[in-house]
Amino acid sequence: MRYQPIFDIAELCAQKGVTQAILCPGSRCAPLTIAFSRHDDITVRTFSDERSAAFIATGIAHQTQSPAILVCTSGSASFNFAPAVAEAFFQEIPLIVFTADRPKEWVDQLDGQTIRQNNIFGEHVKKSFTLPEDYEHPDAVWYIHRVVNEAINLSQEFPKGPVHINAPFREPLYPSKEEKISFNKNVKIIQSNSVAGALTDLKAKELSERMNDFSKVLVLSGQNDFDDELAKAVEKFSATRHAPVVGDILSNLHSRQGVVRYSDTFLGACGEDVKASLQPELLITFGKSIISKNTKLFLRKYKPTEHWHLQTSGTAADTFQSLTEVIHCVPKDFFKTLVMADSENNFSSQKKENFRRLWEAEEHRTTNSMGPYFEESTFSELLAVKEFISQLPQRCNIHLANSMAVRYANLIGIEAGKKGIHVYSNRGASGIDGCSSTAVGHALCHETPNFLITGDMAFFYDRNAFWHNYPIPNLHVLLLNNHGGIIFNMIDGPGNVPELEEFFVTRQKLTARHLCSEYGFDYLHVDSLKKMKNSLKDFLVFDGKTKILELESEQEGNKEAYKNFKQQIKKGYGA
Repeated sequence: MRYQPIFDIAELCAQKGVTQAILCPGSRCAPLTIAFSRHDDITVRTFSDERSAAFIATGIAHQTQSPAILVCTSGSASFNFAPAVAEAFFQEIPLIVFTADRPKEWVDQLDGQTIRQNNIFGEHVKKSFTLPEDYEHPDAVWYIHRVVNEAINLSQEFPKGPVHINAPFREPLYPSKEEKISFNKNVKIIQSNSVAGALTDLKAKELSERMNDFSKVLVLSGQNDFDDELAKAVEKFSATRHAPVVGDILSNLHSRQGVVRYSDTFLGACGEDVKASLQPELLITFGKSIISKNTKLFLRKYKPTEHWHLQTSGTAADTFQSLTEVIHCVPKDFFKTLVMADSENNFSSQKKENFRRLWEAEEHRTTNSMGPYFEESTFSELLAVKEFISQLPQRCNIHLANSMAVRYANLIGIEAGKKGIHVYSNRGASGIDGCSSTAVGHALCHETPNFLITGDMAFFYDRNAFWHNYPIPNLHVLLLNNHGGIIFNMIDGPGNVPELEEFFVTRQKLTARHLCSEYGFDYLHVDSLKKMKNSLKDFLVFDGKTKILELESEQEGNKEAYKNFKQQIKKGYGA
């Protein structure tokens, strides 16, 4: 059979445990679509919007911790994968991206759906391959098998990420009725074991001794997947070394006590004398990006003497302009190993304890200021997010859309000790374009309850996340609809220009009511705290239907509430 090597791809993926495929409709990709859809061990779903489909695949890969397959037809369809491919690249999420193509001799010949697809994703994939157009020679078959093995292996090697396979196909693209499709169970499999580096006892001893030279050690976590074992190891290290630990809502360290969650809030309010007292001598970081601009600015100004970054492999980003050493290891192994290396030593000193207390004092000052604010505050998006987060069930995923949703949630934080709440956000590229679709991907492949907090711009931009035939009863959406891009009213800069309303805020009049009617979702609408509390009783119950709770509010009221919140924190410093 002409396309037997392509059918082998499906068998190869299945044997290597890559069993989730997202297929976008199209004719040129028919050989791939038929191969994956007819394989009994591969779960296939189809989505018409390639941009949304790619983010759904990203969510599936993230949730399952296994590569997801993406397939589209030739032409501009492949470009629509690009935003999600970039997000997956920076979040280190494995994807196997197949783009069907015309034969190379027809590129630039005014043929339909034909563009320049080789290396179309540029530097935002780990590698890009192009399959041969003809399969008669055994070497071509060998090459296809080898490339797909390499792509799957590479996607899972540290750092994980997307790999692109461009597949040119000649017509005929469809098998005849008489042809029988079979899968070669003896297809060539090439295994690869990707093991992250581990700290040797000698290296651990060296780092432990070097750490003794510093009285002010600060641990800072960027975005991480939830891992209670990691959180526990960090907690023990903090207790042993008297080192404060800073972690925003995306650090997923909330399962343990003692993490400084509100650094963004108090570093934006305190004076330079307080900041100077918080300056670390040694900064230890792990994870990906942090949300807080104030924390970034603080560490760039009050630089540590040394900055160690922990990651499995690759080149580290020098976010705070102070990087002195990259330690290739699994972060939780670093903290475990250092605790073991330190077990016979007593690192207690007044200086170290005082430094941790300084950070804890600013955290307590902030929480003490927040309490009275929320007790007296009028209804706003910020207050609504607080009310919602405080009632989250013990076991759920919470997805935070970009723009104000993730910032509101970070101001509130997850209550310490909640071990079953996993927090996700598309902070690789930090766009609003696929936040809903990514959450849908998570919900489709696992029964865990999923909540999405999103703003109206992100929600309506990605409304095709719901344009498919798959039920998602385990996804509930809290929609903060202020009818425009309110973030431009919140951040410094845009408010000073006359173009603010027309070209930045870009007000819109939509609500989610009609979308819910179209798709058969439960629709809840609130515009007051009383209605919010009443509606949450229903919204938090998963009873077999997707639910959207839409909070409509005025931008001016939200702007004022956000301003008052920051002023309340500053009052704690006498400002």
